[in-house]
Amino acid sequence: MTLGQRALVTACAATGTTERATRRLGAGRFLPALFTQRYANMGGLDAERFREQLDACRSFEDAAWCAYWDDIADAELGQAREILGRLDEAAAPAPVPAPAPLSLEGDGAVEVLTATIAPYARLLADHALLPPPAAVARFSEAHADRSVGERAANVVELVSALLRAITYLQVSAFPGTTAGRMRAYERSRALFDTLASAFAAGLDTIVEQVVIPTGGETVRGYRCLPAGAASCPVVIVTNGLEGTVQELLIPLLRYHASGLGVVVMEMPGSYAYAGRMSPASESVYRGVIDAVVADPRVDARRVGMVGVSFGGYWAARMAAADDRLACVVACGAPTHRSFRPTLGLPEIIIDALAHVTGATTPPGLLRRLRALSLRGRYGEITQPLLVINGDHDTLLSTRDSVDLAAGAANAELLLYPGDDHCAMGHYREWLDTSQRWLAEHLLDGSPADTSGSPFTREPTKKERR
Repeated sequence: MTLGQRALVTACAATGTTERATRRLGAGRFLPALFTQRYANMGGLDAERFREQLDACRSFEDAAWCAYWDDIADAELGQAREILGRLDEAAAPAPVPAPAPLSLEGDGAVEVLTATIAPYARLLADHALLPPPAAVARFSEAHADRSVGERAANVVELVSALLRAITYLQVSAFPGTTAGRMRAYERSRALFDTLASAFAAGLDTIVEQVVIPTGGETVRGYRCLPAGAASCPVVIVTNGLEGTVQELLIPLLRYHASGLGVVVMEMPGSYAYAGRMSPASESVYRGVIDAVVADPRVDARRVGMVGVSFGGYWAARMAAADDRLACVVACGAPTHRSFRPTLGLPEIIIDALAHVTGATTPPGLLRRLRALSLRGRYGEITQPLLVINGDHDTLLSTRDSVDLAAGAANAELLLYPGDDHCAMGHYREWLDTSQRWLAEHLLDGSPADTSGSPFTREPTKKERR
């Protein structure tokens, strides 16, 4: 984003004219610079096509925004139903007619998708649900059951369409502050719950939903543990302002064989939470830690935490507040400098911050954000800490990452040159790095297995084409 673009975004935010400008210029100009890459990463979207869709969207108002993205999501669901119908037809013995494709959001969807997807669960999980063609070909050639191998490409196409629908519904839900957006959030979450149940049946990993009452709130997340887990290490993973459980869990699936368990949760104040985010939200995270260490399958001495964006703030804060955390990763964390007016911060993000914190005026929002400052607590963080970010964060202050690493007693700093907030341009790279780092601290020095199955070899340039 150029200085002129940032000035335009700021001027529109200050005067409350973003909606008027969006109707002329499109929504893409008034969203964070990393918005396109973030959702392209999550759902395997074509980044250029998604950018064009953002530019064609001409309103942030609830009805128009949600109708636009819901229609795109519904088209992807229609494609998924068509593929499922083809798979059912191919599997039905002649002359028995194949059943009509069911609603992928209705009763019975889990059973049908489980029967279809479970044989391919490891292939899918090893590639965060998006295996490249070369991996699909290797799977098909190697599979003992020829019929299973022959269906692999269609099953991957089915899951890809479902993942795109989940992602577009999450875009519709962004940033979760209105009734229409909350309906989209619930649809995205419910569809992911269905998909997760289907592929979990074919993994040698426990994948289960968790509901944790804590701090006056109810945390709805996911827990993934190695099958037959006994005294295993677990990492609590949390995201930021408008992140979701599905956005967290999908990329973590490729590490299902690492030996590390995970519990993923959304940040207090966002989406389905009843209360607002404040320093008192520590009690929510403390309650989650309580629940994790109380699980008899978990080694309470080997619990870590990873936070992304505002979740990185909470990972750092909980490291200072709770010595039960053995190590922590904070990616793109705002800690002090980010809690002041910033040129180029979109109005929709300012409104989301106000909603999450419960602020009703701009000065009130600044006061609530400044009350969250961690600058005086860096020295209380004594656990091993890995701080990650891009060195050119256009959403928050990169200097917060630098200061956090410098102020903590046992920290390492990893800044990716030329990258933006949360180093989204190096997403896979820093995920792999953080997994290895966590393994060094939680798996008795044994490196985590980030390779997955034999079908996870990176494709060559020729194979990618």
